[in-house]
Parts: sequence; structure tokens; C-alpha cells
Amino acid sequence: MVAKQRIQSVDLLRGITIVAMILVNNPGDWSHIYAPLSHAEWHGLTPTDLIFPFFLFIVGISIYYAYKNKQPNTTTYKKIAVRSLKLIGLGIFLKAFIPTVPFIQDWEGIRFMGVLQRIGIVFFISAIMYLNFNWKALLVILAVILLGYWLWLGFVPLPNGMMPTFDRAPNNWANYIDLQVLGIHMWQPDYDPEGLLGTVSSIATCLLGVLVGQVLDKPIDRKAFILFFIGLILLACGYLFSIYFPVNKALWSSSFVLVTAGYGTIILSLIYYIVDVKHWHFGGVFKMVGMNAITIYFLSEFIAKSFYLIPIGEDSNIHNWLYSSVFAHETLSNKFSSLCYAMVVGLFYLGLGFYLYRRKVFIKV
Repeated sequence: MVAKQRIQSVDLLRGITIVAMILVNNPGDWSHIYAPLSHAEWHGLTPTDLIFPFFLFIVGISIYYAYKNKQPNTTTYKKIAVRSLKLIGLGIFLKAFIPTVPFIQDWEGIRFMGVLQRIGIVFFISAIMYLNFNWKALLVILAVILLGYWLWLGFVPLPNGMMPTFDRAPNNWANYIDLQVLGIHMWQPDYDPEGLLGTVSSIATCLLGVLVGQVLDKPIDRKAFILFFIGLILLACGYLFSIYFPVNKALWSSSFVLVTAGYGTIILSLIYYIVDVKHWHFGGVFKMVGMNAITIYFLSEFIAKSFYLIPIGEDSNIHNWLYSSVFAHETLSNKFSSLCYAMVVGLFYLGLGFYLYRRKVFIKV
């Protein structure tokens, strides 16, 4: 994205989203987490459930700005493919890496899907669609994905003859396909929150970002109000849809797509009004993180995994030693101690984002 084209509010929201992702992924003790910092058990929505869809929504906005002047040719497709493969490769590396010899997990222990893998796949498909279809066609594709996903998961019988369900059960289509295709290479034995069918519906989240990016780029008056109104419409549609297809992050349900995109658009409209319209200084350090978002996220996951796997003594590791030695105190509740650890981790990566920005280091993946 050319510097003069950068929308400050988008970088800022991206940075806030990444820091929030790091915060919820790095508690001191996974057994003691405040409810808003944990995912819904199945159906439902918590603040934590908004984070990943917000990032994919921002990916869609970035696609619009990055490719609005590009032609759908071999050179452009090659760049899109290379970036997608980099994201997928980094994601698989995170799942396969261990910090001890032979540095790669046993094949049975590798989870195939994950956050970066989903971003890579969704980015590739959404960017190709944007280059080849106008906004009206994208709206039709979006509707087909949302309605088709609902009809498939809700009404098509499984190969064994069982009627489908949206519950966490063997006759849930998303769980069934993940088990058949991914087998043991999943997050849980019976499902993966970044599974295959959910990745298809995630494309809808990204396409909504592309469409919002087009609105954001138009020279129209009261743009912040228009974005806010669009967000309200998405929210209303999402919650109405949830009567028939519950809001569910693990399934990335159609109602989840609409509700999270609605919240994302509303928050973006508020930040846009503050930063890009009123030019008030707000959250500059988050914008700095947002300009190296993937790099900082990757490092946070790499270091966190290493901390859990590098042993200290006979029955501890770096993570547990740090938490028990520095953060866990009898005078503090377990949940608060766990939150303090996560906040320090988040502050560290805020500092890293600030340092990279000041050094003019921008690592593109």
C-alpha cells in the first residue's frame, strides 16, 4: 500500500486487534481466565471471539487498497500466491516446530490448520475474487456463501444418513469433514476451530472487508456515519439470522460472519471519525504494531510455544517458572495474576512494534 493511501484508522484497528490476540493467547494460567478473555464454549459470543474475524475483516480492507489499481494478470496472481504460501508456510512451521532436537514434532502431533493458514487461504481466494468481480458480483458471492453454508450445515443429510446439527457432535458437517480429511491433525479430537468448512465461510468475512474498504475509499460526506449505519445493518441481519443459524466461532457460522463484521464496521467507523476525520492523536503505538502485524503475531506465537516447551528443572518450563516466580502471589487472585502476565506480554510486543516503527523496519509477509 502506498504511504499516501494509508488509512490511519485501518492500521490502528489492525494493531489493536493483534495486541488483543496476543493478550488472550498468553495468560499466565489457562485454568484461570476472566470470562471476556476466553472463547465461548460453543454457541455464543465473547469479546475474544471478535478478534480473529476482525483481523480477516481488515485483511479484506487491505486487499481493496493494495489491489484496486492492479490488473488481474500473471504477475499479480504470482504475488498473491507467494504471499499466501508464505502465510500458510509460517503457520505450518509454528505447528510443527519444537525448540529441541530434531526441532520438528512427530507427524502425529502436527496440527495442519491454524490462524496463519486460514489467513493465507482466505487472502488468496478473496484477492482473486476482488480482481475478477465488481462489487455487485461480490455481493452475490457473499450471499451464496452465507446462505449456502447455512443450508449445507443445517439441512443436507450426512453420508451415514444422520440429519445434521449445529451442535458439537459427530453429525455436525464441519466436524465430520474435518475428522474425515484432517484426522488426528486437529486442535481437538472431534473438531478444529480453524477447520476446513469454517475457512470457506471465513471468505465471507474477508469479502465484507473488501466491500467496506470500497466505501471507506469513496469521496463521500459523512463517511463515518455511513459506515456506522452499515455496521448496524450487519448486526441486525446477523442477530436475525442467528435465530436459524446460531452465532458460533468454531463453525464460523453465517450469523457469526455478519455479527462480527457489524461490530468491526462500527468500531472502524468510530476510529475513522476520531483519527482520520478529526485528526485527534489516539493510540499511535497500536498503529505502529499494525504496520508489522503478521511479524509481531508470528514472533509472539513462536516465543510463547518455546517458553512452554523449553524445560527448567525436572517438572517446569520457562513459562511456568516466570509466572510462578514473578506474577503469582497469595495476595492476588489467580485470575488477576494470570491477566498481569498476559498484559506484560502484550506490553512487550507493543514495545517491539514501537521499536520496529522507529527504526523504519517494516517486514512484509
